[in-house]
Amino acid sequence: MDIISVMDDSLSNKIAAGEVVERPASIVKELVENSIDADSTSIEIALEEAGLTSIRVTDNGKGMSRRDAALAFERHATSKISNERDLFRIRTLGFRGEALASIASVSKVSLFTSDGETEGTEVQLDGGNIIKQSNAAFRRGTDMTVSQLFYNTPARLKYMKTIQTELGHTIDLVNRLALSHPHIAFKLSHHSQTILHTSGSGDRRKVLTDIYGMAVARKMVPFAGENADFKVDGYVTLPEMTRASKNYMTLIVNGRWVKSYTANQAVLDGLHTYLPIGRFPIAVINVETDPFLTDVNVHPSKQHIRLSKEAELFDLIKSSVREAVKRSIIVPDAVKREPVKKVHSEQVTIWNEFQPANSWKNKEVEKLTTVKEEPDSVQEDLKSESNQIEKKPLQTVYEPAINKYEQAVQPEQTVQRDQAVQPEKVMEVQEIPAPEKNEVKEKRFPSLVPVGQVHGTYIIAQNEDGFYMIDQHAAQERIKYEFFREKLSKVEEDERQMLLMPLIFHYSGDEMVKIEENREALNDVGVFLEEFGPSSYTVKEYPAWFPAGEASTLIEELIEQVLTTRKTDIGKLREETAIMMSCKRSIKANHHLSIADMERLLSDLSHAENPYTCPHGRPVLIHFSTYEIEKMFKRVM
Repeated sequence: MDIISVMDDSLSNKIAAGEVVERPASIVKELVENSIDADSTSIEIALEEAGLTSIRVTDNGKGMSRRDAALAFERHATSKISNERDLFRIRTLGFRGEALASIASVSKVSLFTSDGETEGTEVQLDGGNIIKQSNAAFRRGTDMTVSQLFYNTPARLKYMKTIQTELGHTIDLVNRLALSHPHIAFKLSHHSQTILHTSGSGDRRKVLTDIYGMAVARKMVPFAGENADFKVDGYVTLPEMTRASKNYMTLIVNGRWVKSYTANQAVLDGLHTYLPIGRFPIAVINVETDPFLTDVNVHPSKQHIRLSKEAELFDLIKSSVREAVKRSIIVPDAVKREPVKKVHSEQVTIWNEFQPANSWKNKEVEKLTTVKEEPDSVQEDLKSESNQIEKKPLQTVYEPAINKYEQAVQPEQTVQRDQAVQPEKVMEVQEIPAPEKNEVKEKRFPSLVPVGQVHGTYIIAQNEDGFYMIDQHAAQERIKYEFFREKLSKVEEDERQMLLMPLIFHYSGDEMVKIEENREALNDVGVFLEEFGPSSYTVKEYPAWFPAGEASTLIEELIEQVLTTRKTDIGKLREETAIMMSCKRSIKANHHLSIADMERLLSDLSHAENPYTCPHGRPVLIHFSTYEIEKMFKRVM
């Protein structure tokens, strides 16, 4: 008895819809990607009930002829590829020809389109069946409305989440599409309320501002890198601006937003020891490569991608991000504030009426409080920042950002309150020049003079810009970490010390097998094991720079790391070892230091590669500006 039959198109399309149409955001993705492929420069998305009632996507792209408008809803109908060779060099976002057929099979669709050369076309579909096709007056482009989603498959409808959840998925999607195509003006609205509106200027930093706001965009630094196969650029937030989830990292490959654990991990590795544990950056990583090195046909929703030479891309992203952050000063300010734009020139004349020094406190401060600030203009700031970001990447990196008003109220003479401020000092305010390359290392860490200690834990140091609080444990932890990291990169034989009494460690049979597999990795971090009976190892020597009195515990912990890790990575093992050693050897809280000890600690810290965070990503020092201190005490307003 024959039991195999071919499914009809209606049933097969509904099954395909289960892969392509997961929720309203899936439909938005497919429709918007079609608009992008049609060379649109403006795309509007309007939702009702988060898209469950209605999704409307309007663009100004190439549009379609009457024949193509009807054929587009046939399964596997596509204009993107024509032969097998095209499948391995895909440059468009869509290519399978399944999306429109799948969407139409579980909804009601209304289409208006025109290619600008012939009269427009209207097509109406119900459950995948064309119920109307006629000529219609329409401009060049496409307007498609998908309504009553899953009306004919109610079992699917019950899996939809709340309106807020479904809307959140769509907003997240459109945000990433806007970041992927900054040259396209996107507008997303829900019940006629605008949620996102980008300009389409081509400036990705402006899109970041539209999505996350000016405060976040200002804390993002650009990065870029290139090798023989990949070109990478993007933005990443400084470590002081983090989130509790990895979902704020966006990877774009040849204009396609995709999900990638590898790229996310590359960014995190680039920020290693800069980020606190459990915190993640906001980042957008744009990758350009030969389509032949990518395979986008590995997932029904096309949200994942297979990359050739993935290891090379990982290293490029990691190094590009790390270099960008290393160039950026990351001493957090104790008080967050918006910078004052400028002082009106006619108001600066108050400095010309200075009285003797004893009148400073009662008369001139009153005059200073009348200074007005110009309102902040987001567009002006953004335009200025985007123009300067490539030309002067180091302009505000190594010097604290001091606006003109701050410089007016805190010239050198303000350190001595008995002296009057000289008017010529104020009028000579100029923009801080970008440092030359040979000045970079010198200016990365502020010159500090220690003045005391708080609770035996925090060092207080000062300079002309204010004062700093330094976490003494975090500071020495950073210094020790970089020392041990360098030592562990190559364990020299002449640095070993012999033990009078060998250390003995006992393990079970299966643990011995795992240890033997990783004997070389343990040797690389200074753990030299020799077999001692059927279930024991002995250690007769170890590097002289191992933490004094804690070598046995440290060796045991290193072996435990090998035993609990599925696959041992030598580089990661060295890194974890350096962090472990630095923590054990560093001074702790409630440990009182002399001024000489503080000076040595700050001197060593100033020579660190990254003096701003400990190996766990916590800040080492925090800055209190002179201006903010004076503001707190009402010396300035």
